[in-house]
Amino acid sequence: MNSIYDAIIVGGGVIGGSIAFQLAKRGKKVLLLEKDRLASKASSAAAGMLGAQSELDADNPLFTLASRSRAMFPALAEELKDISGIDIELVNKGMYKVALSSDQVAELKNMIKVQQNAGLEAEWLSTAEIRKTEPLLSDEIKGAMFIPNDGQVSATRLSLAFTESAAALGVDIKEFVHVSDLVTENGCVTGVVTDIGRFSSENVIVAGGAWSAFLLEKSGIILDSYPVKGECFSVLADRPLLEKTIFSHGCYLVPKVGGRIIVGATVKANTFDQKVSLEGISTLIERATQLLPAIKGTELEKTWAGIRPQTGDGLPYFGEHPACKGLFIATGHYRNGILLSPITGVLIADILERKANPEWSPFRLDRSIQPLFS
Repeated sequence: MNSIYDAIIVGGGVIGGSIAFQLAKRGKKVLLLEKDRLASKASSAAAGMLGAQSELDADNPLFTLASRSRAMFPALAEELKDISGIDIELVNKGMYKVALSSDQVAELKNMIKVQQNAGLEAEWLSTAEIRKTEPLLSDEIKGAMFIPNDGQVSATRLSLAFTESAAALGVDIKEFVHVSDLVTENGCVTGVVTDIGRFSSENVIVAGGAWSAFLLEKSGIILDSYPVKGECFSVLADRPLLEKTIFSHGCYLVPKVGGRIIVGATVKANTFDQKVSLEGISTLIERATQLLPAIKGTELEKTWAGIRPQTGDGLPYFGEHPACKGLFIATGHYRNGILLSPITGVLIADILERKANPEWSPFRLDRSIQPLFS
């Protein structure tokens, strides 16, 4: 088997799906390969927060990109539903980043000032003001940064909406196909080797999340990245306990449809072990109860863990490898893969088409990776 494509994407999560969708919209013949089921790893484990302002500092080069990506979601939600029929469950009710100590109050008030000076919407609310919309929150909360534009989606639905839409536009998608190696010739990529045969393309995009490093290392590339496990659990309530997402140091609560609340997430670096530990879930339960005492009366639905890709400097990698023409990499999104998925698809499609954009510079591959091609 040896089919020729304009581009081959390795990885069927939210990033690979977004890239496939954007390339298909530009008329490219695309093959997407996933070693398991689509969206079966970090993409389905995510809570779906669109936390551009809640997690990133204004001076972080990722901040502007994340804000732009967040702004794409309303139109994207309609577009994906029109093509795939999948509702990504976009909710734009805002987010509370809460303070539980005097130090956190000072930190959040300073963050609000910085973001307001940058022209973004954010404000400080007292505990009494928060309770007008969230009456069940704990007395321990000393106030919150209200971020009206940080929303949420269903991570799984978004991921599948990308791939279903890409398929509707002509992308070939193959699940349970393991890419064992890249094929290179004279410093250029020419295709991939899989367990069902070889596929050819002058453009290969590695978007396998935390697992990207394995394929790249086999091809002689050392990527400055590492896996980070995040454990989560969900509960079911017989009545709505929250209206907005609650974000704090070490814990978040994301209300979903049907009285469901997702609670996350632990941070355990340098492991691919997806087992859920009693220690991790116990810690989350304690933190969640501190924020929302009423959660003690809910039904535990399930627990899970996801493996997220982090980089040495905390910035994702977007671009073409400097030592191998046609080899593109999109990974290292860490906790912001869902948020950054729309803009990543556009950026990688632009890079593949050789369109210049200065916004790529902080995320260039040559800032830290080690090419080992001889």
